[in-house]
Amino acid sequence: MEFAFTPKVEGLQKKLLAFMDEHVYPNEAVFQRQIEESGNPHHHPQVLEDLKQQARKEGLWNRFLPNEQWGAGLTNLEYAPLAEIMGRSPGIAPEACNCSAPDTGNMELLAEFGTPDQQKQWLEPLLEGEIRSCFGMTEPDVASSDATNIHSSITRDGDDYVINGRKWWTSGALTERAKLCIFMGVTNPDADPYSRQSMVLVPLDTPGVTILRNLPVYGYVHREGHAEVTFENVRVPKENLLGDEGAGFAIAQARLGPGRIHHCMRLIGMAERAYDLMCSRAHERTAFGKPLARQGVIREWIADARIEIEMVRLLVLKTAWLMDTVGNKGARIEISAIKVAAPRMATKIIDRAIQVHGGGGVSDDFPLAHMWAGARTLHLADGPDEVHKMALARRELARYVTRA
Repeated sequence: MEFAFTPKVEGLQKKLLAFMDEHVYPNEAVFQRQIEESGNPHHHPQVLEDLKQQARKEGLWNRFLPNEQWGAGLTNLEYAPLAEIMGRSPGIAPEACNCSAPDTGNMELLAEFGTPDQQKQWLEPLLEGEIRSCFGMTEPDVASSDATNIHSSITRDGDDYVINGRKWWTSGALTERAKLCIFMGVTNPDADPYSRQSMVLVPLDTPGVTILRNLPVYGYVHREGHAEVTFENVRVPKENLLGDEGAGFAIAQARLGPGRIHHCMRLIGMAERAYDLMCSRAHERTAFGKPLARQGVIREWIADARIEIEMVRLLVLKTAWLMDTVGNKGARIEISAIKVAAPRMATKIIDRAIQVHGGGGVSDDFPLAHMWAGARTLHLADGPDEVHKMALARRELARYVTRA
């Protein structure tokens, strides 16, 4: 693989870095204040709309989607450094550029598997940033790390599908602009475990869809929300089936590969921002007669952090390159590897940055505590660390079977 980015990517990096410095970071406090003043933690603040217009003007819009018909035509490798930069302000920058989860994964599914009518109704307004969406997969009553456990039902009834089930951690369902849920459930319980599920498009205003509550993350209420949602005899037309009946598990895997690497790219950006804050704080604070930057333990943390960030970045870039050259399926082991390595690295570095900040680190005066909660959650989201390690170990051990 070529380590140098192309002039096109370098130009986009330069634009995005300037956008962050001139527009995103200065508006983080404005963003939070507008939400608080609204009295609704899931409010869509005006400053975000202003940032979206600026991002469009500067050509930083929809850069995640490799499909040239719908997106920017960037490869995963080309998008990686851009997602990393956006990850430095994870609550604002990705949505400002229309590159935020879960919409990115949902747009990819609609672009690849959606019918022309589905694309017109849902993909186009998502690409325009007019609406938001959510993905209903995880269930509270089963271990959803094994997607074959899913119990929610999708039953054919004439020209409709009738949906029943309970989902949680349905990210994005509580935003004011959330209009669509891509719902995964069982259509054929007698089929083999990987052919039982299907996906259907469910407008959130359909009768029978009830958002029960928001689920905080370590006490933080995320603006997009993580919802528990019930679906009781929800009826949608058969045309709302996404892809083929029984293909839900395969479609989910197609969605989760790019989604996982996008999370890892953004985690590197989060770690870099924590690193910057840690180094700055080490120069600003004096303890026991000398700056923290001259304390041996702090220097060791800083050296380790730089090594760990660079190692994970290289692994993520290699994985992106493999996805571009051999496809998501061919890169599935590397995707599992980065899905373990990136959250582990980011959580550790953010935690040490918190420690260097002392009491300030656990407060909301700095973004570190909120970033730590997000990074720690990604040890679970899109598959827990242990499941990804199991897949990696299985592949590695299989290479030795013929030698035994």
